[in-house]
Amino acid sequence: MNQSPLAVVHPEAKIGENVTIDPFAVIEKDVVIGDNCHIYSHAVILDGARIGNNCFIFPGAVIAGIPQDLKFKGEKTFVEIGDNTTIRECVTINRGTASKGKTVVGSDCLIMAYSHIAHDCVLKDHIIVGNASQIAGEVQIDDFAIVSGGSLVHQFTRISKHVMIQGGSRIGKDIPPYTLIGRDPIVYCGINIVGLRRRGFTNQQVFLIQDIYRTLYTRGLNNTEALKAIETEYEPSEERDLILNFIKTSDRGIVRGSIDE
Repeated sequence: MNQSPLAVVHPEAKIGENVTIDPFAVIEKDVVIGDNCHIYSHAVILDGARIGNNCFIFPGAVIAGIPQDLKFKGEKTFVEIGDNTTIRECVTINRGTASKGKTVVGSDCLIMAYSHIAHDCVLKDHIIVGNASQIAGEVQIDDFAIVSGGSLVHQFTRISKHVMIQGGSRIGKDIPPYTLIGRDPIVYCGINIVGLRRRGFTNQQVFLIQDIYRTLYTRGLNNTEALKAIETEYEPSEERDLILNFIKTSDRGIVRGSIDE
């Protein structure tokens, strides 16, 4: 471990191998940090943080602060961060509450500067959260989603896989998989073709996803009718089933289609 003598590290914190801790970083007692991490100056890692391997915590970030939730009564809760994740300057990631017990940020994520991840959120793997985005409590974000800078995500919202959300968006409805979301107020603007191509989706998969969303948003059907049409007109597949299951289990309702369509 390469620890500056000017860092404040509790002797009972569990620090992995080949970890660099810069001057003026603070690491409290009930903290676990994996191998090959770099904790930069003025980063603060508080009790309850569990950080994986190969993570970078930049200056001013605060990991495992107590929740900004009046229902929190001091219960023992956690923040879990996976491997190969980067937390940029002044990011705040709060601990969980009794609701879920932990806040989770997965592996291979990039949380950009000044973003906030509130209590009991679950962010899965390969997620990008843009600068100054604010993610409220108990939000769920699935793999490969991109929430662009300055976005505001309402509590309990779900954002599914392979989604791309325009910067500055106000997100109060669930965002179904594979979609491109933008405008103000936000609407469905098509599917995230660029992201899907980058991740190896075939033409057949892309065309299927496009066609399913045409059925959902452009045929003049209500959600119940559209779901029935999707179930009966398309063969079962991973893409079809993910879209169907997401919409069926949406408590908040999904983002609406564009009035231009």
